[in-house]
Amino acid sequence: MSFIRRKEDFTCEHCGARVQGSGYTNHCPNCLWSKHVDIDPGDRAATCGGMMEPIALEGSTPHYRIVHRCMRCGLVRRVNVSATDSVETLLALSTKGGIIDT
Repeated sequence: MSFIRRKEDFTCEHCGARVQGSGYTNHCPNCLWSKHVDIDPGDRAATCGGMMEPIALEGSTPHYRIVHRCMRCGLVRRVNVSATDSVETLLALSTKGGIIDT
């Protein structure tokens, strides 16, 4: 697995927010949803294309990860919380799915 940095802007398919990518952006900082487009980070090789629902937070301060589950194929993937992520949405996720301490 090798990371491929891709600086891409996108419109979130879940909430419609316009997201400016940094090359490390892998989810919407507004609603935390993602899209199943990668097999390895940044490769854009996944053919699924399903929406990835944020289902829980994992870890502990300051190393939280968002746990996503693909709504189409069921793949579960973990991604790091970004400094630009909505604190309110992260708090709501921690209440909804809980925080899994690893």
